[in-house]
Amino acid sequence: MGYLHQKNPTVIPVPGNKTIEEHFGIPSTNTNEISIAHMIAPSGWGEPFQTPNFDEWTLMVRGRKQIEVDGETVILSAGESILIKKGSRVRYSNPFTEDAEYWSICKPAFTLDAVNREEE
Repeated sequence: MGYLHQKNPTVIPVPGNKTIEEHFGIPSTNTNEISIAHMIAPSGWGEPFQTPNFDEWTLMVRGRKQIEVDGETVILSAGESILIKKGSRVRYSNPFTEDAEYWSICKPAFTLDAVNREEE
C-alpha cells in the first residue's frame, strides 16, 4: 500500500499534564526516520535543558511557547514556526497563562536516548 492513514495516534504519557499524541514515530508506527506529534503544553509547563541528536521543527497552532536555545530566548506565537538544529542546547517551556498547542516534527525520530536531557 502506498500510504499510511493514521486514525489513532499514540498518546504518550509525560509529566506536567502535557498532552502528546504521536501520529508517526517509533511508538506509534515503528518509524525511526521521523516523528510527528500534536502537543498541548499547559500553562506553567517546562522541561530541563537538552541537547538532542535530532533536528526539531515546531509549528505553533495557538498560544505561545518559550524556547531558550544556545543562550537566546525566543517566544514562538500562533502561526509561527522554528527549527532547532541537532546539537543545540535548548529548553522548552510555557510560562504564559494560556495553553500552548503545537506540532513537533523530529528527524530522525524522537527517542529518550537521543534527547540528552540534563538533570534538573
